[in-house]
Amino acid sequence: MKKETDIRHQDTICTNESYLQHKLYHNLKYLIVGVLFGIVFVKAEIISWFRIHEMFRLQSFHMYGVIGGAIVTGMISVWLIKKFKIKTIYGESISIAPKKFNKGQIYGGLIFGFGWTITGACPGPLFAQIGTGAFAVIITLVSAVLGTWVYGYFRDRLPH
Repeated sequence: MKKETDIRHQDTICTNESYLQHKLYHNLKYLIVGVLFGIVFVKAEIISWFRIHEMFRLQSFHMYGVIGGAIVTGMISVWLIKKFKIKTIYGESISIAPKKFNKGQIYGGLIFGFGWTITGACPGPLFAQIGTGAFAVIITLVSAVLGTWVYGYFRDRLPH
């Protein structure tokens, strides 16, 4: 029989761990994609605190359209990966572990949403916001890292 902590953390097990060893310069592709992604975020105004506040005040569809498009793209991508058993670019198989619903996801989502509303920033575009010169967002970045650490520290003691 599995321990309770094994069952609670079942959804955190990564089954797609790569065992390939790469040289440091192989990571440049991730840097390039990240920079390009940041440019798209800036041009699409996804990192604009004004657009984010518009969304939470229900004054504009802009961000809802972007988020909805991302959800649809993700759903189609996962369906294609499962349907055609698509492999990584290195030929490794991809397996997507089933996730279990947990009421903590609702609490976490609410806390995340409140933080997003108050700061006008979510973790995705934080670095792009800093890159545009919005250095006050560094406080949000430090808070996100600290919040992640605090959650990791107390995770086993939280109700589930």
